[in-house]
Amino acid sequence: MSKVNRQEILSILDGYDKDDITIATLGSHTSLHILKGAKREGFKTAVVCEKGREVPYQRFDVADEYIIVDEFKDIVNEDVQQKLRDMNSIVVPHGSFVAYAGLDNVEDKFKVPMFGNRDVLRWEAERDLERKLITESGIRMPYKYKDPADIDRAVMVKFPGARGGRGYFVASSTEEYNKKIDSMLERKWIEEEDIAKAHIEEYVSGCNFCVHYFYSVLKDEVEVLGMDSRFESNIDGLCRIPAKDQLEVGLDPSYVVTGNHPVVMRESLLPQVFEIGDNLVETAKELVKPGMNGPFCLQSMCTDNLEIVVFEMSARTDGGTNTFMDGSPYSYLLFGEPMSMGRRIAREIKNGIEEDRLDVLIT
Repeated sequence: MSKVNRQEILSILDGYDKDDITIATLGSHTSLHILKGAKREGFKTAVVCEKGREVPYQRFDVADEYIIVDEFKDIVNEDVQQKLRDMNSIVVPHGSFVAYAGLDNVEDKFKVPMFGNRDVLRWEAERDLERKLITESGIRMPYKYKDPADIDRAVMVKFPGARGGRGYFVASSTEEYNKKIDSMLERKWIEEEDIAKAHIEEYVSGCNFCVHYFYSVLKDEVEVLGMDSRFESNIDGLCRIPAKDQLEVGLDPSYVVTGNHPVVMRESLLPQVFEIGDNLVETAKELVKPGMNGPFCLQSMCTDNLEIVVFEMSARTDGGTNTFMDGSPYSYLLFGEPMSMGRRIAREIKNGIEEDRLDVLIT
């Protein structure tokens, strides 16, 4: 099946009433602040929600319209797409949207205007493409191992897609790697076909900073809107157990993201933060046109040498943006008013409409 044609999307967008735009998303991940931010900028909102999971959106009163589906993946069904188009919807993607709808469906079947660059989502999902984009931007990444037989130090093992850390593990030898692969299979956290796709990289010790950027196409400027770090289970719980008892407990650590907390970085590190964000945006313009439009996140470790090492990228709004639904210290410096990532997206769409440049924001 051929990919969704951008001209077809722009033709649909041309048929929209620009005075009656709805901002829509899938009811999960970061949808609360996407929808609330859109309402604060004066837009109507719609949420596509799996039956039985609509309560948070009703209680927080963030959606004007509800499209209830049996399963999240039904968002790509033609009847759901038509309802979205009838509302003049612009869909804002997030991690759950990609995971549930399926990347192939987003690329090949989803014919509703989307904010940002739908093509860049593939570069996030596939580890080799992600590494190519980051390293060709001159950004330091952990060393990658091609074969588990070559493991000679502590490594982090990851698998493709938006998993929220599920199935990730640390190993220090080939023997330990094989043992933990068997454990992940037994827990059904990975499938047999995932093993060949395992991404093995050097374990970098440091402090975790997930930096949330927004690239404004309209202003041609990279903004830093916030930062967070993650709560991960069960590793955070294990760290509360004294070292002598950890060995007796015999639990295998796991790195499933269960929550996020806001952080700020020492000010002297911010030049690095802006440099790597700027570099990634410029490289993306060449490798995956039209580029890294809108929100993205670089997940990093800061070492004791004060070097920022990027280990992962989100090419859309990241779950950590939930930590600044009413703004962060960095968004306050930029805007002087409450500014979530969702509101920043809506502000860009509103400015695109006012400047008659909405087409450069949509794929």
